[in-house]
Amino acid sequence: MSTFAEFLINGISLGSIYALIALGFVVIFRATEVVNFAHASLLLAGGYVTAVLHDEIGFWPALLAGIAGAAVVGAAVEFFVMRRHRGGDHSVLAIVTIGVDILLATELTRRIGTDILSLGDPWGDAVVSVGGVTVAETRIAALLAAALLITAFLLAFRYTSWGVAMRAAAENQETAALMGIRLGRVSLGAWAVAGGLAAVAALFLTVFPTPGLERATSLAALKAFPAAILGGLDSTTGALVGGLLVGVTESLATGYQGDLAFLGRGIGDLAPYLVMVAVLLIRPAGLFGTKELARV
Repeated sequence: MSTFAEFLINGISLGSIYALIALGFVVIFRATEVVNFAHASLLLAGGYVTAVLHDEIGFWPALLAGIAGAAVVGAAVEFFVMRRHRGGDHSVLAIVTIGVDILLATELTRRIGTDILSLGDPWGDAVVSVGGVTVAETRIAALLAAALLITAFLLAFRYTSWGVAMRAAAENQETAALMGIRLGRVSLGAWAVAGGLAAVAALFLTVFPTPGLERATSLAALKAFPAAILGGLDSTTGALVGGLLVGVTESLATGYQGDLAFLGRGIGDLAPYLVMVAVLLIRPAGLFGTKELARV
C-alpha cells in the first residue's frame, strides 16, 4: 500500500508540472485559437537561462531570469511572427509554430550540446519519509509551486482586466475588438504567460530524480499536450485535470511496469496517449472542452 501511495503522490506532483505546461497551451489557444507547437522550445529556453546563470547570480535570481527570458521569447514570437499573420487560417498558423519550434530548438540544442546542465536548485536529492512513504523534496516543492501558480492564474483570469479581456477574446474576437479590447495585447500577454509557466515547469522537470537539463527535456511538452487535449484545449480547468490524469497515469504505469510486461516496454511513456485516445473516443471535445454547434 505504501508503494501505491508513493507512486500516487509522485504522479500528482508530476501531473501538476504537466498542468503548468498544458495551461500554457490553453492560454494561447483561448487568446488566438492557435495550437502552439513551439511550446517545447519556450520550456527549453527558460530552463537554459536558469542553468547558465545560477552559478553567477544564485538560484532564485537565475530562476526569475529564466521565467522572464521564456516570457520574452514567447512575446517575441507573437510580436514578430504570429502577429504578422493574424486573421489567417489557424491550421496554417499552427504549422508556423512548428517552424518556429524547429528554429528555436535547433539553436538551443546546439548550445546545450551533449552536456547535462544543473539548474542549481536548493533541494538536491533530499527526501521526506512519512508513514513508510518516501517522496523527494523536489516533488513536494513542485506540487506546492504548481498549486500556487495555478491558483494565482485562475484568480487573475477571473478577476483582473487582463483575464476579462482574454475571456471576451476567447468568446468572440470580433465582438471583443468592437468593444475596445486590444487583441494584440491579449495575445502578447498570453504568449508571455505561457512562456513563464513553461520556465517553471522546466525547473521541476530537470531536478532530482532526473539528472538535469538536456536536449531531450523539451520532449516533456509532448507529454503535456495530451493533458491539454483530453482536458479540452479551451478549458483552464481541463488543463489542470488533464495534467493530473496524465501524471498519475504515467507514474502508475511506470511504477507497475514489471506487472504490465505483457504490454511491452515503455508503457509509462505511452500511457498518457492511450488515456487521451480513450477520452476523445467518448468526448471528442475533451472532458471540459466546449462542443461546437452548427446550425444546418
